[in-house]
Amino acid sequence: MPIELSEATQVLSRTPATLRALLAGLDDDWLAADEGPDTFSPRDVVGHLIYGEETDWMPRLRIILEHGPSRPFTPFDRFGFKEKYGHMAIDGLLGRFAELREENLRQLRALALTPTQLALPGTHPELGPVTLSQLLATWVGHDLNHVGQVVRVMAHRYRDAVGPWRAYLRILQ
Repeated sequence: MPIELSEATQVLSRTPATLRALLAGLDDDWLAADEGPDTFSPRDVVGHLIYGEETDWMPRLRIILEHGPSRPFTPFDRFGFKEKYGHMAIDGLLGRFAELREENLRQLRALALTPTQLALPGTHPELGPVTLSQLLATWVGHDLNHVGQVVRVMAHRYRDAVGPWRAYLRILQ
């Protein structure tokens, strides 16, 4: 299915409020839970999403529009947020994410991308040829992936506590 920009922005615009509803005001036991080494806690997910807003989605979109496939994307450090945002409280992180996302969506809408532009090629440093449309679809998938991750990590805190009901809770399987 080809990407519909108006549909994509519907999801992208809701991610900050979704994460705020899930995470604002929670105790650190919820916010720091993870799935082991080199995995993200819910707090880490928000920091990671902020870092992506700053260094990934719109910068890569601009590279495609300005340089096409001749200039590969700058590699994305998925843990690059830790130094800049690892110390922040969840409310500050959620606020920063909402601000950045709103601005990026404003810029995206202002571009009024055409079907021809959505088909423009770019070069991912590991994956090779990609299109602008694929980049935007991945932005949506990335958000949904991390919302799912937050919910899964939170659910796993009570994996053993639910006792035999675990058999009915697919998220805990």
